[in-house]
Amino acid sequence: MLRPLRLLKHALLLAALSAGLQVLAADAQAPTQATAATPQVPTAPQAAPCPQPDELQAADLYGLWRAEFEPQATPATVLLERHPDLAGSVRGVLQREGVRAWVSGDVDNGDFTLEESANGRNISATWLGEVSPESCGREIKGTWTSETQPQKPLRFVLRKVAP
Repeated sequence: MLRPLRLLKHALLLAALSAGLQVLAADAQAPTQATAATPQVPTAPQAAPCPQPDELQAADLYGLWRAEFEPQATPATVLLERHPDLAGSVRGVLQREGVRAWVSGDVDNGDFTLEESANGRNISATWLGEVSPESCGREIKGTWTSETQPQKPLRFVLRKVAP
């Protein structure tokens, strides 16, 4: 007796689903039918809103960045990716004058922190900065401090080159 009841439930469910799909299909076709009185005008896709610094998350930092230092003239490239062990953080590689270093950091309420390691074990420099409000999360300005010369910090500007 349970079996016929179960089959009936399945049949009713399929009928309801079929009717629902037909209604959805009719709704989907309706807007494409234009008359002379109501022509269809295609709309342009909406651009993503520009995030404010306090809205940025680690995922917004993913990508390739160019770092410029003042007064030093030698730029660096920084590739930031998702940190495999720390949710909400980034990890990546920095390349400067043919030398590679590892980096790890995050952004919190527009405040940017990045730790640099020349050997992958010890911190060799610290980046502290703020996301520029007008940059849509594509520029960070701050101070780079070497662990070996903390009395001589450099100003830096990080600009996103590619996502």
